[in-house]
Amino acid sequence: MTKFADLGLHPKVLSAVEDAGYESPTPIQAGAIPHALSGKDVLGIAQTGTGKTASFTLPMITMLAKGRARARMPRSLVLAPTRELAAQVAENFDIYAKNTKLTKALLIGGVSFKEQDQLIDKGVDVLIATPGRLLDHFERGKLLLTGVQIMVVDEADRMLDMGFIPDIERIFQLTPFTRQTLFFSATMAPEIERITNTFLSNPEKIEVARAATTSENIEQGVVIFKASRKDRQASEKRKLLRALIDQEGDACTNAIIFCNRKTEVDIVAKSLNKYGYNAAPIHGDLDQSHRMKTLEGFRNGSIRFLCASDVAARGLDIPNVSHVFNYDVPSHAEDYVHRIGRTGRAGRKGKAMMLCVPYDEKNFADIEALVKMEIPRIENPLKTAAPEPKAEHKTKAEKPAEKPAEKAKADTKPKESKPTASRSRSRGRGGRGGGGEPVVGMGDHVPAFILRSFKTPA
Repeated sequence: MTKFADLGLHPKVLSAVEDAGYESPTPIQAGAIPHALSGKDVLGIAQTGTGKTASFTLPMITMLAKGRARARMPRSLVLAPTRELAAQVAENFDIYAKNTKLTKALLIGGVSFKEQDQLIDKGVDVLIATPGRLLDHFERGKLLLTGVQIMVVDEADRMLDMGFIPDIERIFQLTPFTRQTLFFSATMAPEIERITNTFLSNPEKIEVARAATTSENIEQGVVIFKASRKDRQASEKRKLLRALIDQEGDACTNAIIFCNRKTEVDIVAKSLNKYGYNAAPIHGDLDQSHRMKTLEGFRNGSIRFLCASDVAARGLDIPNVSHVFNYDVPSHAEDYVHRIGRTGRAGRKGKAMMLCVPYDEKNFADIEALVKMEIPRIENPLKTAAPEPKAEHKTKAEKPAEKPAEKAKADTKPKESKPTASRSRSRGRGGRGGGGEPVVGMGDHVPAFILRSFKTPA
């Protein structure tokens, strides 16, 4: 079995890895690190949760051990699609570089420009950023990318989904042609392949799993659910979610619940809290400090259920997530792979369940086509209780029989005459609805043209 010591990493990096409790590298780490250390471009394709972050942070720290950063000119650049993923990369860097003197800066939205400018002015070895905030600093003249020796693009397929590809192409053009590029993704869309062909120089392709595959450690299932009435779908769907959580019992220590829309995230979190489930929402409309505080609460166990939009689906390393619930079927099949990849990480077992309503059947079929497997069906736990019969659905046999006295009374009741068509029309045209006999014929008001005499032809 390969060990970290066999990969050629710096002794100080190996010491930090050992302190973190890791003994042997994952397949993507074992494949990518030696090529990265040799200075080659790397194209890494691996399913989420396989340790891609360490695949570039460990060799980067080793290669940057010698040298010194200059003001406003970072020596390496890591691009991440979301603030949370960028912050996670920064945390990993702190863990693995603790025995070195390397410095870093984190450029993400929701944080003061002034604080970030101060860090850049001092000079940093590693710059970790989201594309938008990085270009903001560059356009303000606060940052130069001509000193970048190593450039990393993490979760490239998510960059594509979020519309960052034009920004990525521009950033590539701002960095030196001689840079080393490490490119990581879980899936390989045609647009991603075009970028790698354009900006990577003869890369070493490390593919440890077929693109868009799910981990074997994750037990998957889906409940095909149809509401009793269309206007009750939302409430019955939330009830079904609670029933699935209860059915898992103590095995569900914590869970991430994914919704497609931010408004739905808030509604589901509020509903769970109403019924005594400890839940909190996280999505892009919340400010950065609130999002980081919520994530920290989920990590330390003070929050049991994290209701999330896809902003939390990619790359977040929360190792002890026991369950993932897809409250909504994702619109893009690739997002299913990333969502359920939040559980079953680092060799642990996990469970992923999805709720599918009739509207989602097409997207569900796309997911099964992508992962090339039939997702097992789970019986709806709410079907165990028989629904109460509705009054309007009662048969004639179920109607109570009339008492003889009541029937006789009904027979003696005079029948009301139905209004004639002409009477109905007169009321419909603004009449006061007075009584009286209905009008028959034209009455005395015969039009003059009817009374005119005329000759009949011979």
